[in-house]
Amino acid sequence: MLLRLFLGVLPFVGSALSQAAAQYTDPDNGITFWGLTDVVHNVTYGYVFPPLATSGPNPNEYIAEIVAPLVNQWVGFALSGSMIDSLLVAAWPNNGKIVFTTRYATVYPGPVITTLPSTSINSTHWKWVFRCQNCTSWTGGSIDVSSANAVPAWCVSTIAVDNPADPGTSMVQHTDFGFYFFQFSLAHVTAAQYNNWAAGGTGGGSTTTITSSSTTTTAPPTATVSVDYIIVGSGPGGIITADRLSQAGKSVLLLERGGPSTGQTGGTYQPAWAKGTNLTKFDIPGLFESMFTDANDFWWCKDITVFAGCLVGGGTSINGALYWLPSDNDFSTSVGWPAAWTNHQPYTAALKARLPPTDAPSTDGKRYLEQTSVVVSQLLTNQGYRNVTINDSPNAKDHIYGSLHLFIGGKRGGPVATYLQTALARKNFQLKIYTEVLNVVRNGSQITGVKTNDTSVAGGIYPLNPNGRVILSAGSYGSARLLFRSGIGPTDMINLVAGDPVAGPNLPPSSQWINLPVGYNVSDNPSINLVFTHPSINSYDNWADVFTDPPQADAAQYLASQSGIFAQASPRLNFWEALGGSDGVTRWLQGTARPGAASVTTVYPYNATQMFTITLYLSAGIKSRGRLGINAALNALPLVNPWLVDPVDKAVLIQGLQNIVAGVALVPGMTMITPDNTTNIVDYVNNYDPSTMDSNHWIGSNIIGTAGKAVVDVNTKVFNTNNLFVVDASIIPSLPYGNPHGLLMSVAEQAAAKILALSGGP
Repeated sequence: MLLRLFLGVLPFVGSALSQAAAQYTDPDNGITFWGLTDVVHNVTYGYVFPPLATSGPNPNEYIAEIVAPLVNQWVGFALSGSMIDSLLVAAWPNNGKIVFTTRYATVYPGPVITTLPSTSINSTHWKWVFRCQNCTSWTGGSIDVSSANAVPAWCVSTIAVDNPADPGTSMVQHTDFGFYFFQFSLAHVTAAQYNNWAAGGTGGGSTTTITSSSTTTTAPPTATVSVDYIIVGSGPGGIITADRLSQAGKSVLLLERGGPSTGQTGGTYQPAWAKGTNLTKFDIPGLFESMFTDANDFWWCKDITVFAGCLVGGGTSINGALYWLPSDNDFSTSVGWPAAWTNHQPYTAALKARLPPTDAPSTDGKRYLEQTSVVVSQLLTNQGYRNVTINDSPNAKDHIYGSLHLFIGGKRGGPVATYLQTALARKNFQLKIYTEVLNVVRNGSQITGVKTNDTSVAGGIYPLNPNGRVILSAGSYGSARLLFRSGIGPTDMINLVAGDPVAGPNLPPSSQWINLPVGYNVSDNPSINLVFTHPSINSYDNWADVFTDPPQADAAQYLASQSGIFAQASPRLNFWEALGGSDGVTRWLQGTARPGAASVTTVYPYNATQMFTITLYLSAGIKSRGRLGINAALNALPLVNPWLVDPVDKAVLIQGLQNIVAGVALVPGMTMITPDNTTNIVDYVNNYDPSTMDSNHWIGSNIIGTAGKAVVDVNTKVFNTNNLFVVDASIIPSLPYGNPHGLLMSVAEQAAAKILALSGGP
């Protein structure tokens, strides 16, 4: 059961960093600590170290304190900033005493912890002050107490441990966590001071104080400069909108809860084989499959139960980078767009000019690992498909196939490499990373700013200029949750926020709640994998070792010129078929083929080196809808799954699968192994695990449209507000023909133009 804690704290890697440690003195014991107060949970974490050694190893201990409201059932920290090969110290109150534990995947007996006399518990808070010896190094890891650039982690849980009296009890996952900047090198005192405090003595420290809890004094945080536009989230919607608004001379603040991604953004997470370059995991397209297998997966949002990117670029920094220019139908009134949006061509052209797609991303113009394309092309040609350059004819999406369109230059491009760079060059634009927006600050229909986790600004609030505007671009889940936390949405969701001891007090009065269908109308492509083998296929070892131990020649080629296999993600070919449904509605089947397979289910032996996968998605024309929302912990999740709710959707998808399978016998050497011949397609779909059916192409949770039926109006402004907008995938009313990546970027271009043209702004 102890494993539950270890798995729960893995998400420590890579969260919020806008906070920074500062010096303060605890008035109850006179100890000078360096630390911070997390403004969201009102928990203070403080540390002080003995003096650095003049020779030999540094001391292996420190004195620390945690001051926490009782609503937090347990609180912990990891000074190394990671729970992978790291030490966690956690504590909670029980029957008037502090119970503490140290964990390193399991209970870890190495540290010697002494609770100091100024520890206390009262009716509202508990304070644990302690000496931690043998706490700066452990099997497999350590912290550098002389570091000027440390990034410790904190975590809190509003869920009690299983047995509060037992330090070795099982502990469920924390309900929140974060990071902050800490100059360990400054947090040292003289030996005399340290030894006095370590022995339980008091006094002798500085008088500087910071915000803590009811037991400490407060030094005022600094004010922050107001701006014309605050944009929440640096995904494609946020970046493109920020660039266009700042280009128009508006002052723009772009807030991102996560950290850097590509080397261009300051990212440094890279495979060992790329050391010495500026290429990170997020730069190299061929590392896409490793996004889902890397244990250090800090890029995923840990408080959303589906895959969502919390880093600069959002989903465009971690997806397969399939880039389809939108069709006219993708913006038609027949799929839910207002008439004012149908003329998308100027905005799509602007996108294409800034970000031209290519179906030959390798810098040498060649395509690599094409065996899968050859086999699937034969399968499709036999069924009447034709080979085209897909983005040359965006409106043609029936019985066509072609190579994947990605970004130029053999690297992950997208808005991070283009729009963000031009924005950053302007003095009227600022990007702040590791800054999580908790809610918008509003008085009725007027938004005055946003509340964040940033302790360096007063109340954590970033204010707007007069007539300023806030734009939510946090994705289908993130933007919906921000609306809930701001008192906008269905009452059942806002009531969950109201019941949260931290978020609830930040809600406006219930008389100011705005009832809109936030979280409804959600759609995502249902996807089904078919797995095959063919003697000509190179499965590329199922992409298993591309991050840690790729073929040396392929890695060397990529590093030398951004060419070769690593210049694109794993997919190799895409195709579409239009299928009529019994309800008279045409639906489109999209297929993607790639070497390797995510999973195989067969009773027969097979050659894993010859595997390839065809994933079939139902896209445009789909009728199924679901609902997303939050739970009591305010984590975002699907409430009603959107896949195959409509029976005709299911029938059409089955028909499309059967069409593909019918052609397998016409391709010599091609064998389907999942499902194999012991299972028919109907049973395969009926028994398909819904948790693996999603495509993470979530749209519609803040749907655009008319009052009473939608969340945002034709200008993307949230109904019943004066100056709150949403620009991300959540406003898209229906799934496009292909992956929504390209469509969304065109949406952002058009939304920015509409917002600028709207009267009453800054």
